[in-house]
Amino acid sequence: MRERIQKIMELEQLTASKFADAIGVQRSSISHILSGRNKPSLELINKILEHFEQVNADWLLLGKGSMINDNNGAGSTTDLTFKEDPPNGTTGVIPKDVRPVKIVVFYSDNTFEEFISGH
Repeated sequence: MRERIQKIMELEQLTASKFADAIGVQRSSISHILSGRNKPSLELINKILEHFEQVNADWLLLGKGSMINDNNGAGSTTDLTFKEDPPNGTTGVIPKDVRPVKIVVFYSDNTFEEFISGH
């Protein structure tokens, strides 16, 4: 994730200090993340996504998809370029007999809901 944060800084032409100021965190927080000392907290990631609305959350969190959201403000679900291929021996297609067992929805106010299926 450190590399993706650096790419945002490069795209926006911000130094680490100006990036920290822009998202409202201590400058040392960004310095420690960029040096590899610390990993970004969920709060920091949320601040990045709130300030840089054009950044695709899937890309920032998972390294999947494009860096920038499509025009309607949401990450593109039809034209994603994935960084990794499916694991060996799989096609990347979910078999018909496999169902989701848990879905987690994160909201902009830092709350979340879990939906667990009744097997």
